[in-house]
Amino acid sequence: MKRIFIILILALASTFAAEPGLPPALLGEFGKKWPQNRAINLVFHGHSVPSGYHKTPEVKPFESYPHLLYQQLKEKHPYAVINIIITSIGGENSLAGEKRFERDVLTHKPDVIFIDYALNDRKQDPAKVEAAWISMVRMAKKNNIPVVLITPTGDSSANLANPQDPLCQRAELIRRVAKAENVLLADVFAAWQAEVAKGTPQTDLLSQINHPNLRGHQLAATVLTSLFKN
Repeated sequence: MKRIFIILILALASTFAAEPGLPPALLGEFGKKWPQNRAINLVFHGHSVPSGYHKTPEVKPFESYPHLLYQQLKEKHPYAVINIIITSIGGENSLAGEKRFERDVLTHKPDVIFIDYALNDRKQDPAKVEAAWISMVRMAKKNNIPVVLITPTGDSSANLANPQDPLCQRAELIRRVAKAENVLLADVFAAWQAEVAKGTPQTDLLSQINHPNLRGHQLAATVLTSLFKN
């Protein structure tokens, strides 16, 4: 009887487990004024999209989602000191990004880490990709740093309505890792699919086959901004 009771308690605890979110203490930092405030470091790790590549080789960081997020946060928090730090590298995948995570990301003393690699992970072994994402998540958690996993922006060569499409599969992998590790998910891919389902051609969201334009980056930034609500 006692064993059954314990199992029921554990099941209820799992059912009502708190959804992951940014720490209230961190969110409170955004509203502080000088001299009580401090710098808040937001680090973006990934491939060409957070790096700011639009139509290769043109790089437009101020029309890309890390800095668009910055603008939206500053509109709401005029007293906040926010550093946008980009550690992403065009053409890189998560396997390479994981190898330099400690050296290039954690050294910046992030308050939040954002990870975006799905577009370039499609040609990699799914098991190795999942292991790389989990490794980065656990390195962040070991250092008590909130981490946000970002599902991909679109690609005009992808069939967004086909669950077997490699991009859809990588998005699902990221969702699975976020759930298993109980970390934040920015489901940009779901927002992108919803926008296309409404009738927006992908070409209206892309500057080239696999890089968003300003409108596509604004869509991603809106998803990220929603994570910063108290």
